[in-house]
Order: sequence, then C-alpha cells, then structure tokens
Amino acid sequence: MTTKAFRLASIALGASLTFGAFAVPVFAAGDDSSTTPTCKKGEIYDQKAKKCVKQQSANVTDENRADYAYSLAKKDHRYEEALAVLDTMKNPNTAEALNYRGYVTRKLGRTDEGISYYRKSVAMDPKYTLVREYLGEAYVIKGQMDLAKDQLNTIKTLCGNTSCEEYRDLHAAIMNPSSL
Repeated sequence: MTTKAFRLASIALGASLTFGAFAVPVFAAGDDSSTTPTCKKGEIYDQKAKKCVKQQSANVTDENRADYAYSLAKKDHRYEEALAVLDTMKNPNTAEALNYRGYVTRKLGRTDEGISYYRKSVAMDPKYTLVREYLGEAYVIKGQMDLAKDQLNTIKTLCGNTSCEEYRDLHAAIMNPSSL
C-alpha cells in the first residue's frame, strides 16, 4: 500500500470511528427491544430498578412504559399485552407512544387504525424516521405503493442517504410486500 493510500485509509477509519461514536446513541434511542427482559403478564420491566414490577406501578415512567410495550410487541409478539401497557401511560400522546400503538394495532391486523396513529405521530414529529418506516409498511400492506414510496423518499431526505436502517427496511418491504 502506498503512503498516500495508507494516510487516506487512516483518515477514513479515524473519521468513521469519531463520527460513529456520536451517531450510535441517536439511532439506538427507543429501539433496543432485544435487550429488554421479558416479564410475566401484568408486569413491566422497570429500567431504573432493573426488575419486573406490577404494571400499575407509579414509579415507572411513561417513556419506560412505551419502550417496554414496544419490546413486548417487537421481540415477543405479545401485542394485546403491549396495548395494555400503553393504556397505563399518563400521557399516551407522544410521537413514540403513538407510533408504538400504531405498530401494535397494525400487527393485530387493524391496519387502518395503525395508520391513524402513525399519522398523529408524524404530525407531532415529522423527522421521526421510525414512524415513517412503519407508516410506509402499512401503506404497502394496503397496496398503496405510491404513498409507501413517498415515505421512503422522506426517510431518504431525513437520513441524508439510503443507508439508514429505516430506509433499508421500508425499501425491502416495498420490494417484497409478502415479507410483511
């Protein structure tokens, strides 16, 4: 390898490590369902206490409730239980909670209801790419590919490229609708 090529490779590696350290927390927020422990029905994982507690516990934050509901749905496919957890939130009208409610209702086969929650979430946070991915997937299910592609293009604009996970996942769904 020439000296110039070696220097360029070193700069590229250094930049990717530097900028990668800043990017990870942004993309990980609210979507780390794979590491959340699963509790028995009627319980919720309290992230502060690091244990399962009664679902009605006053000490569990709404953010914790939304994250746990999403984990129940995404990781464990316990959709009805996820809805029950979302129903315990003091303020269920956040972009994340509405997105997760949309996800759960869509997975239960109530696609139109899911779309209504997704739209409310988008109205609250137009830059929230995960809700746009899920809204696009709902449009794919409905056969409304033009609307799904609109969401895909918006995600591309928000991410600045086509390499973010939300873009890749929605693109895959558009290319293979039977995967949903």
